[in-house]
Amino acid sequence: MTQASATPKATRRQHDREIVALAVPAFGALVAEPLFVMADSAIVGHLGTAQLAGLGIASALLTTAVSVFVFLAYATTAAVARRVGAGDLQAAIRQGMDGIWLALLLGAAVIAVVLPAAPSIVELFGASDTAAPYATTYLRISALGIPAMLAVLASTGVLRGLQDTKTPLYVAIAGFVANAVLNVGLVYGADLGIAGSAWGTVIAQCGMAAAYLVVVVRGARRHGASLRPDALGIRASAQAGVPLLVRTLSLRAILMIATAVAARLGDADIAAHQIILSLWSLLAFALDAIAIAGQAIIGRYLGADDTDGARQACRRMVEWGIGVGVALGVLVVLSRPLFLPLFTGDSTVKDAALPALVIVALSQPICGVVFVLDGVLMGAGDGPYLAKAMILTLVVFAPVALLVPALGGGLTALWAAMTLMMTVRMLTLWLRSRSGRWLVTGATR
Repeated sequence: MTQASATPKATRRQHDREIVALAVPAFGALVAEPLFVMADSAIVGHLGTAQLAGLGIASALLTTAVSVFVFLAYATTAAVARRVGAGDLQAAIRQGMDGIWLALLLGAAVIAVVLPAAPSIVELFGASDTAAPYATTYLRISALGIPAMLAVLASTGVLRGLQDTKTPLYVAIAGFVANAVLNVGLVYGADLGIAGSAWGTVIAQCGMAAAYLVVVVRGARRHGASLRPDALGIRASAQAGVPLLVRTLSLRAILMIATAVAARLGDADIAAHQIILSLWSLLAFALDAIAIAGQAIIGRYLGADDTDGARQACRRMVEWGIGVGVALGVLVVLSRPLFLPLFTGDSTVKDAALPALVIVALSQPICGVVFVLDGVLMGAGDGPYLAKAMILTLVVFAPVALLVPALGGGLTALWAAMTLMMTVRMLTLWLRSRSGRWLVTGATR
Protein backbone atom coordinates (compact mmCIF):
# COMPACT_ATOMS: atom_id res chain seq x y z
CA MET A 1 0.00 0.00 0.00
CA THR A 2 1.55 3.32 -1.07
CA GLN A 3 1.64 6.50 1.01
CA ALA A 4 -0.90 8.09 -1.33
CA SER A 5 -3.38 5.20 -1.20
CA ALA A 6 -3.11 4.50 2.53
CA THR A 7 -5.98 5.50 4.79
CA PRO A 8 -5.27 8.29 7.31
CA LYS A 9 -5.42 5.76 10.15
CA ALA A 10 -2.99 3.41 8.42
CA THR A 11 -0.66 6.31 7.64
CA ARG A 12 -0.65 7.39 11.29
CA ARG A 13 0.15 3.86 12.38
CA GLN A 14 3.02 3.72 9.91
CA HIS A 15 4.44 7.01 11.19
CA ASP A 16 3.98 5.89 14.79
CA ARG A 17 5.97 2.72 14.14
CA GLU A 18 8.77 4.71 12.51
CA ILE A 19 8.86 7.30 15.28
CA VAL A 20 8.93 4.72 18.08
CA ALA A 21 11.53 2.55 16.30
CA LEU A 22 13.90 5.51 15.99
CA ALA A 23 13.05 7.60 19.07
CA VAL A 24 13.17 4.93 21.80
CA PRO A 25 16.76 3.78 21.12
CA ALA A 26 17.78 7.42 20.56
CA PHE A 27 16.42 8.31 24.00
CA GLY A 28 18.44 5.51 25.57
CA ALA A 29 21.63 6.72 23.90
CA LEU A 30 20.97 10.33 24.96
CA VAL A 31 20.44 9.31 28.60
CA ALA A 32 23.65 7.26 28.55
CA GLU A 33 25.76 10.32 27.70
CA PRO A 34 25.42 12.22 31.03
CA LEU A 35 26.01 8.95 32.88
CA PHE A 36 29.67 9.21 31.87
CA VAL A 37 30.10 12.36 33.96
CA MET A 38 28.03 10.92 36.81
CA ALA A 39 30.19 7.78 36.94
CA ASP A 40 33.39 9.84 36.91
CA SER A 41 32.02 12.07 39.67
CA ALA A 42 31.05 9.11 41.86
CA ILE A 43 34.51 7.55 41.52
CA VAL A 44 36.61 10.72 41.81
CA GLY A 45 34.44 12.05 44.65
CA HIS A 46 35.99 9.49 47.00
CA LEU A 47 39.46 10.92 46.34
CA GLY A 48 38.63 14.23 48.00
CA THR A 49 36.77 17.51 47.64
CA ALA A 50 39.54 19.26 45.69
CA GLN A 51 39.68 16.43 43.14
CA LEU A 52 35.89 16.46 42.72
CA ALA A 53 35.91 20.23 42.30
CA GLY A 54 38.65 19.94 39.67
CA LEU A 55 36.66 17.27 37.83
CA GLY A 56 33.55 19.47 37.93
CA ILE A 57 35.33 22.37 36.27
CA ALA A 58 37.15 20.28 33.66
CA SER A 59 34.12 18.18 32.74
CA ALA A 60 31.97 21.31 32.37
CA LEU A 61 34.55 22.76 29.98
CA LEU A 62 34.75 19.53 27.98
CA THR A 63 30.98 19.14 27.82
CA THR A 64 30.60 22.70 26.58
CA ALA A 65 33.34 22.26 23.98
CA VAL A 66 31.83 19.06 22.62
CA SER A 67 28.25 20.36 22.67
CA VAL A 68 29.31 23.27 20.46
CA PHE A 69 30.13 20.72 17.76
CA VAL A 70 26.84 18.83 18.01
CA PHE A 71 26.13 20.07 14.47
CA LEU A 72 28.40 17.21 13.36
CA ALA A 73 25.60 14.82 14.28
CA TYR A 74 22.69 17.00 13.14
CA ALA A 75 24.02 18.05 9.73
CA THR A 76 25.31 14.55 8.96
CA THR A 77 21.97 12.96 9.84
CA ALA A 78 20.08 15.22 7.43
CA ALA A 79 22.56 14.86 4.58
CA VAL A 80 22.83 11.08 4.85
CA ALA A 81 19.05 10.61 5.22
CA ARG A 82 18.45 12.54 1.99
CA ARG A 83 20.80 10.24 0.11
CA VAL A 84 19.08 7.22 1.64
CA GLY A 85 15.70 8.54 0.50
CA ALA A 86 17.10 8.99 -3.00
CA GLY A 87 18.20 5.34 -2.97
CA ASP A 88 21.94 6.10 -3.22
CA LEU A 89 23.52 4.31 -0.25
CA GLN A 90 27.02 4.68 -1.65
CA ALA A 91 26.70 8.46 -1.73
CA ALA A 92 25.04 8.41 1.71
CA ILE A 93 28.01 6.69 3.31
CA ARG A 94 30.44 8.87 1.36
CA GLN A 95 28.62 11.90 2.77
CA GLY A 96 28.95 10.41 6.24
CA MET A 97 32.69 9.86 5.81
CA ASP A 98 33.09 13.56 4.94
CA GLY A 99 31.43 14.39 8.27
CA ILE A 100 33.74 12.02 10.15
CA TRP A 101 36.86 13.47 8.52
CA LEU A 102 35.64 16.97 9.46
CA ALA A 103 35.16 15.80 13.06
CA LEU A 104 38.73 14.48 13.22
CA LEU A 105 40.15 17.73 11.83
CA LEU A 106 38.16 19.83 14.30
CA GLY A 107 39.21 17.54 17.14
CA ALA A 108 42.89 17.98 16.26
CA ALA A 109 42.42 21.77 16.21
CA VAL A 110 40.78 21.70 19.66
CA ILE A 111 43.69 19.65 21.07
CA ALA A 112 46.17 22.18 19.66
CA VAL A 113 44.37 24.95 21.57
CA VAL A 114 43.51 23.17 24.83
CA LEU A 115 46.82 21.46 25.67
CA PRO A 116 48.95 24.62 26.02
CA ALA A 117 46.07 26.81 27.26
CA ALA A 118 44.61 24.42 29.87
CA PRO A 119 45.98 26.23 32.98
CA SER A 120 44.75 29.60 31.72
CA ILE A 121 41.32 28.21 30.81
CA VAL A 122 40.92 26.65 34.26
CA GLU A 123 42.01 29.89 35.94
CA LEU A 124 39.53 31.86 33.80
CA PHE A 125 36.70 29.74 35.19
CA GLY A 126 37.62 30.66 38.76
CA ALA A 127 39.08 27.38 40.01
CA SER A 128 40.48 27.55 43.54
CA ASP A 129 44.20 27.06 44.18
CA THR A 130 43.55 23.55 45.48
CA ALA A 131 41.23 22.46 42.66
CA ALA A 132 43.09 24.08 39.74
CA PRO A 133 45.91 21.48 39.44
CA TYR A 134 43.42 18.62 39.33
CA ALA A 135 41.23 20.43 36.79
CA THR A 136 44.26 21.13 34.58
CA THR A 137 45.41 17.51 34.74
CA TYR A 138 41.98 16.15 33.87
CA LEU A 139 41.42 18.71 31.10
CA ARG A 140 44.77 18.08 29.39
CA ILE A 141 44.43 14.30 29.39
CA SER A 142 40.74 14.26 28.45
CA ALA A 143 41.38 16.69 25.60
CA LEU A 144 43.26 13.89 23.85
CA GLY A 145 39.93 12.12 23.50
CA ILE A 146 38.14 15.06 21.84
CA PRO A 147 38.77 13.84 18.26
CA ALA A 148 37.19 10.52 19.27
CA MET A 149 34.26 12.33 20.92
CA LEU A 150 33.62 14.38 17.79
CA ALA A 151 34.01 11.31 15.58
CA VAL A 152 31.35 9.64 17.74
CA LEU A 153 29.02 12.59 17.09
CA ALA A 154 29.54 12.43 13.32
CA SER A 155 29.29 8.63 13.21
CA THR A 156 26.08 8.78 15.24
CA GLY A 157 24.74 11.15 12.60
CA VAL A 158 25.69 8.71 9.85
CA LEU A 159 23.79 5.84 11.47
CA ARG A 160 20.77 8.00 12.30
CA GLY A 161 20.67 9.08 8.67
CA LEU A 162 20.73 5.40 7.72
CA GLN A 163 17.63 5.03 9.98
CA ASP A 164 19.64 3.12 12.62
CA THR A 165 19.40 4.37 16.21
CA LYS A 166 19.89 0.96 17.83
CA THR A 167 23.63 0.72 17.12
CA PRO A 168 24.33 4.09 18.83
CA LEU A 169 22.39 2.81 21.85
CA TYR A 170 24.48 -0.36 22.06
CA VAL A 171 27.73 1.59 21.63
CA ALA A 172 26.68 4.11 24.29
CA ILE A 173 25.88 1.35 26.79
CA ALA A 174 29.16 -0.46 26.09
CA GLY A 175 31.04 2.83 26.39
CA PHE A 176 29.43 3.63 29.74
CA VAL A 177 30.30 0.20 31.17
CA ALA A 178 33.87 0.38 29.85
CA ASN A 179 34.30 3.89 31.23
CA ALA A 180 33.13 2.86 34.71
CA VAL A 181 35.37 -0.25 34.80
CA LEU A 182 38.42 1.61 33.48
CA ASN A 183 37.92 4.47 35.93
CA VAL A 184 37.77 2.16 38.94
CA GLY A 185 40.80 0.20 37.74
CA LEU A 186 42.97 3.19 36.88
CA VAL A 187 41.94 5.50 39.73
CA TYR A 188 42.21 2.93 42.52
CA GLY A 189 43.81 -0.20 41.08
CA ALA A 190 46.65 1.63 39.33
CA ASP A 191 46.56 4.45 41.92
CA LEU A 192 46.57 7.15 39.22
CA GLY A 193 44.05 9.37 40.97
CA ILE A 194 42.17 11.90 38.85
CA ALA A 195 44.56 11.26 35.94
CA GLY A 196 43.31 7.67 35.91
CA SER A 197 39.74 8.89 35.55
CA ALA A 198 40.74 11.07 32.60
CA TRP A 199 42.62 8.23 30.89
CA GLY A 200 39.69 5.89 31.46
CA THR A 201 37.37 8.34 29.71
CA VAL A 202 39.80 8.81 26.80
CA ILE A 203 40.15 5.05 26.30
CA ALA A 204 36.37 4.53 26.47
CA GLN A 205 35.73 7.33 23.96
CA CYS A 206 38.37 5.97 21.59
CA GLY A 207 36.79 2.53 21.88
CA MET A 208 33.37 3.97 21.02
CA ALA A 209 34.81 5.82 18.01
CA ALA A 210 36.54 2.62 16.85
CA ALA A 211 33.29 0.66 17.13
CA TYR A 212 31.46 3.24 15.04
CA LEU A 213 34.22 3.33 12.44
CA VAL A 214 34.10 -0.46 12.08
CA VAL A 215 30.37 -0.24 11.33
CA VAL A 216 30.78 2.65 8.87
CA VAL A 217 33.80 1.10 7.13
CA ARG A 218 31.91 -2.17 6.65
CA GLY A 219 29.04 -0.25 5.10
CA ALA A 220 31.44 1.66 2.86
CA ARG A 221 33.04 -1.54 1.58
CA ARG A 222 29.64 -3.18 1.07
CA HIS A 223 28.43 -0.31 -1.11
CA GLY A 224 31.74 0.63 -2.73
CA ALA A 225 32.08 4.03 -1.04
CA SER A 226 35.49 5.66 -0.78
CA LEU A 227 37.02 6.12 2.66
CA ARG A 228 39.57 8.73 1.60
CA PRO A 229 39.18 12.34 2.72
CA ASP A 230 37.60 14.54 0.05
CA ALA A 231 38.33 18.25 0.37
CA LEU A 232 35.17 19.36 -1.41
CA GLY A 233 33.00 17.00 0.65
CA ILE A 234 34.60 18.08 3.92
CA ARG A 235 34.12 21.73 2.97
CA ALA A 236 30.47 21.08 2.13
CA SER A 237 29.96 19.39 5.50
CA ALA A 238 31.53 22.36 7.25
CA GLN A 239 29.36 24.83 5.33
CA ALA A 240 26.21 22.89 6.24
CA GLY A 241 27.27 22.90 9.87
CA VAL A 242 27.97 26.64 10.24
CA PRO A 243 24.30 27.71 10.58
CA LEU A 244 23.70 24.95 13.13
CA LEU A 245 26.81 26.11 15.02
CA VAL A 246 25.32 29.63 15.16
CA ARG A 247 22.05 28.13 16.42
CA THR A 248 23.85 26.13 19.12
CA LEU A 249 25.95 29.09 20.28
CA SER A 250 22.84 31.27 20.51
CA LEU A 251 21.11 28.63 22.62
CA ARG A 252 24.17 28.31 24.88
CA ALA A 253 24.14 32.10 25.29
CA ILE A 254 20.50 31.96 26.40
CA LEU A 255 21.28 29.33 29.04
CA MET A 256 24.33 31.27 30.27
CA ILE A 257 22.28 34.47 30.58
CA ALA A 258 19.62 32.60 32.57
CA THR A 259 22.25 31.20 34.95
CA ALA A 260 23.89 34.62 35.35
CA VAL A 261 20.53 36.22 36.17
CA ALA A 262 19.72 33.46 38.68
CA ALA A 263 23.09 34.07 40.37
CA ARG A 264 22.15 37.72 40.87
CA LEU A 265 18.93 36.69 42.60
CA GLY A 266 20.77 35.08 45.54
CA ASP A 267 22.24 31.79 46.70
CA ALA A 268 18.89 30.06 47.24
CA ASP A 269 17.66 31.07 43.79
CA ILE A 270 20.80 29.97 41.94
CA ALA A 271 20.73 26.65 43.82
CA ALA A 272 17.06 26.14 42.90
CA HIS A 273 17.79 27.21 39.32
CA GLN A 274 20.52 24.57 38.94
CA ILE A 275 18.14 21.88 40.21
CA ILE A 276 15.40 22.97 37.80
CA LEU A 277 17.85 23.28 34.91
CA SER A 278 19.00 19.70 35.55
CA LEU A 279 15.39 18.50 35.40
CA TRP A 280 14.69 20.62 32.31
CA SER A 281 17.69 19.04 30.57
CA LEU A 282 16.49 15.55 31.50
CA LEU A 283 13.01 16.26 30.11
CA ALA A 284 14.66 17.58 26.96
CA PHE A 285 16.16 14.13 26.30
CA ALA A 286 12.69 12.61 25.88
CA LEU A 287 11.64 15.36 23.48
CA ASP A 288 14.98 15.40 21.66
CA ALA A 289 14.56 11.69 20.91
CA ILE A 290 11.47 12.54 18.84
CA ALA A 291 13.43 15.34 17.18
CA ILE A 292 16.16 12.87 16.21
CA ALA A 293 13.53 10.62 14.65
CA GLY A 294 12.28 13.72 12.82
CA GLN A 295 15.72 14.48 11.38
CA ALA A 296 16.07 10.96 9.97
CA ILE A 297 12.49 10.53 8.71
CA ILE A 298 12.08 13.96 7.13
CA GLY A 299 15.46 13.79 5.40
CA ARG A 300 14.53 10.41 3.92
CA TYR A 301 11.12 11.60 2.65
CA LEU A 302 12.57 14.71 1.03
CA GLY A 303 15.38 12.70 -0.54
CA ALA A 304 12.69 10.47 -2.05
CA ASP A 305 10.83 13.55 -3.44
CA ASP A 306 7.84 12.76 -1.20
CA THR A 307 6.63 16.13 0.10
CA ASP A 308 3.23 14.74 1.12
CA GLY A 309 4.91 12.06 3.22
CA ALA A 310 7.16 14.71 4.82
CA ARG A 311 4.17 16.92 5.67
CA GLN A 312 2.20 14.04 7.17
CA ALA A 313 5.20 12.82 9.15
CA CYS A 314 5.78 16.34 10.45
CA ARG A 315 2.15 16.66 11.53
CA ARG A 316 2.22 13.31 13.33
CA MET A 317 5.49 14.10 15.11
CA VAL A 318 4.10 17.42 16.32
CA GLU A 319 1.17 15.48 17.79
CA TRP A 320 3.67 13.20 19.49
CA GLY A 321 5.60 16.21 20.82
CA ILE A 322 2.47 17.76 22.31
CA GLY A 323 1.33 14.45 23.83
CA VAL A 324 4.72 13.66 25.38
CA GLY A 325 4.98 17.28 26.59
CA VAL A 326 1.62 17.05 28.37
CA ALA A 327 2.64 13.74 29.99
CA LEU A 328 5.97 15.19 31.14
CA GLY A 329 4.24 18.28 32.53
CA VAL A 330 1.85 16.17 34.59
CA LEU A 331 4.79 14.06 35.80
CA VAL A 332 6.68 17.18 36.93
CA VAL A 333 3.71 18.47 38.92
CA LEU A 334 3.07 15.13 40.61
CA SER A 335 6.72 14.40 41.38
CA ARG A 336 7.67 17.80 42.84
CA PRO A 337 7.39 16.69 46.50
CA LEU A 338 9.56 13.65 45.76
CA PHE A 339 12.01 15.25 43.32
CA LEU A 340 13.26 18.24 45.31
CA PRO A 341 14.38 16.36 48.47
CA LEU A 342 16.76 14.34 46.28
CA PHE A 343 18.78 17.51 45.69
CA THR A 344 18.33 19.66 48.78
CA GLY A 345 17.02 19.73 52.32
CA ASP A 346 17.07 23.54 52.44
CA SER A 347 13.50 24.79 52.77
CA THR A 348 14.45 28.17 51.24
CA VAL A 349 15.69 26.47 48.08
CA LYS A 350 12.57 24.30 47.94
CA ASP A 351 10.31 27.34 48.34
CA ALA A 352 12.08 29.06 45.46
CA ALA A 353 11.91 25.99 43.23
CA LEU A 354 8.30 24.86 43.77
CA PRO A 355 6.45 27.66 41.89
CA ALA A 356 9.11 27.74 39.17
CA LEU A 357 8.59 24.02 38.61
CA VAL A 358 4.91 24.71 37.88
CA ILE A 359 6.01 27.06 35.10
CA VAL A 360 8.33 24.34 33.76
CA ALA A 361 5.47 21.83 33.83
CA LEU A 362 3.09 24.15 31.95
CA SER A 363 5.72 24.84 29.30
CA GLN A 364 6.37 21.20 28.37
CA PRO A 365 3.79 20.99 25.53
CA ILE A 366 5.40 24.11 24.05
CA CYS A 367 8.81 22.47 24.41
CA GLY A 368 7.43 19.38 22.68
CA VAL A 369 6.43 21.37 19.60
CA VAL A 370 9.76 23.25 19.59
CA PHE A 371 11.93 20.14 19.76
CA VAL A 372 9.95 18.33 17.08
CA LEU A 373 9.88 21.21 14.60
CA ASP A 374 13.56 21.87 15.29
CA GLY A 375 14.27 18.27 14.30
CA VAL A 376 12.01 18.46 11.26
CA LEU A 377 13.75 21.57 9.91
CA MET A 378 17.17 20.09 10.65
CA GLY A 379 16.17 16.98 8.72
CA ALA A 380 15.16 19.25 5.87
CA GLY A 381 18.57 20.92 5.93
CA ASP A 382 16.99 24.27 6.82
CA GLY A 383 19.93 25.35 8.97
CA PRO A 384 20.13 29.00 7.84
CA TYR A 385 16.54 29.63 8.97
CA LEU A 386 17.17 27.88 12.30
CA ALA A 387 20.19 30.12 12.89
CA LYS A 388 18.22 33.30 12.18
CA ALA A 389 15.29 32.16 14.33
CA MET A 390 17.56 31.40 17.28
CA ILE A 391 19.34 34.75 17.01
CA LEU A 392 15.92 36.46 17.05
CA THR A 393 14.97 34.41 20.11
CA LEU A 394 18.18 35.46 21.88
CA VAL A 395 17.49 39.12 21.06
CA VAL A 396 13.99 38.84 22.57
CA PHE A 397 15.01 36.80 25.62
CA ALA A 398 18.12 38.69 26.76
CA PRO A 399 16.51 42.04 27.73
CA VAL A 400 13.49 40.34 29.31
CA ALA A 401 15.69 38.08 31.44
CA LEU A 402 18.02 40.92 32.46
CA LEU A 403 15.01 42.96 33.62
CA VAL A 404 13.94 40.22 36.07
CA PRO A 405 16.23 41.29 38.96
CA ALA A 406 15.86 44.97 38.08
CA LEU A 407 12.09 44.73 38.48
CA GLY A 408 12.31 42.70 41.67
CA GLY A 409 11.28 39.42 40.05
CA GLY A 410 12.40 36.08 41.42
CA LEU A 411 13.16 32.64 40.03
CA THR A 412 9.56 32.10 38.93
CA ALA A 413 9.77 35.25 36.81
CA LEU A 414 13.05 34.04 35.29
CA TRP A 415 11.49 30.74 34.28
CA ALA A 416 8.51 32.64 32.89
CA ALA A 417 11.08 34.42 30.71
CA MET A 418 12.45 31.00 29.73
CA THR A 419 8.94 29.96 28.73
CA LEU A 420 8.64 33.16 26.68
CA MET A 421 11.87 32.15 24.96
CA MET A 422 10.44 28.73 24.08
CA THR A 423 7.21 30.36 22.89
CA VAL A 424 9.14 32.63 20.52
CA ARG A 425 10.99 29.58 19.21
CA MET A 426 7.71 27.75 18.73
CA LEU A 427 6.20 30.63 16.76
CA THR A 428 9.21 31.02 14.47
CA LEU A 429 9.38 27.28 13.81
CA TRP A 430 5.61 26.94 13.33
CA LEU A 431 5.55 29.80 10.81
CA ARG A 432 8.35 28.14 8.86
CA SER A 433 6.65 24.75 8.89
CA ARG A 434 3.38 26.31 7.71
CA SER A 435 5.11 28.16 4.87
CA GLY A 436 6.30 24.95 3.21
CA ARG A 437 9.58 26.60 2.19
CA TRP A 438 11.50 23.86 3.98
CA LEU A 439 10.08 21.22 1.60
CA VAL A 440 13.09 21.15 -0.71
CA THR A 441 13.38 17.72 -2.32
CA GLY A 442 16.28 15.84 -3.85
CA ALA A 443 19.41 13.96 -2.78
CA THR A 444 21.02 17.27 -1.80
CA ARG A 445 19.52 20.55 -0.68
